[in-house]
Amino acid sequence: MNAEEYRNLEQVERTHWYYAGKREMVREWIGRARPPKADDLLLDCGAGTGIFAKEMEACCRVLALDDHEEALRILRTRFRADQILSLAGDQVPLADGSLEYVTALDVLEHVPDDAAVVSGFHRLLKPGGLAVITVPASMALWSDWDVALHHYRRYDRKQLRALFNDGQWELVHVNYTNVVVYPAVWLVRKWRGWFPSPQSRVEDREPARWLNALLKRTFVGLARVRVPFPFGVSLLLVARRRD
Repeated sequence: MNAEEYRNLEQVERTHWYYAGKREMVREWIGRARPPKADDLLLDCGAGTGIFAKEMEACCRVLALDDHEEALRILRTRFRADQILSLAGDQVPLADGSLEYVTALDVLEHVPDDAAVVSGFHRLLKPGGLAVITVPASMALWSDWDVALHHYRRYDRKQLRALFNDGQWELVHVNYTNVVVYPAVWLVRKWRGWFPSPQSRVEDREPARWLNALLKRTFVGLARVRVPFPFGVSLLLVARRRD
């Protein structure tokens, strides 16, 4: 992402319903699928500002990976140097089978070869290790937001599942999230495409406190179950590496 996008993110992500809700949702699914122990090791890929990785330090050992200098600058203010990783070429500089957890929260859409990244997750995880992934969903929502964040794609459920083949992964959960706000997000992004405005994007602003709290509760609550809707603003996938 551009440096400006990191600044926007750092300003809103701690309390904004979408970012705070996403972190809570992922923590809950980790606890449900494989409760972490103090000696377990988690790698947060595309750690960005490092808030999620910092929160996970209460549960286990943490490493933060990013390859953008702006993100690395922020990470250096929150973690020891030995906790911060950057890519060595296109490889994560860790031994095979060295991790209990890999998280990638809104990361796969930023890379041209997402299948290669998922293959790397498999290499890094121990048998039984857990990968937790979130991605933006539905190409119908493609907008200037995706362009500004340098996305290559948005996903549907079938497309995301296909990256985690049955021979290597046990899919614990894969489903759409943020289904309630889908109509509003579709309308806002289409409107912005039809009538471009120099004003800041609504995604960069936190709503009123009551609405922010309601949206967060709805986001996290519906993510606990398999919703029947074939659409959503986001997708969540939880997969366990097979032995």
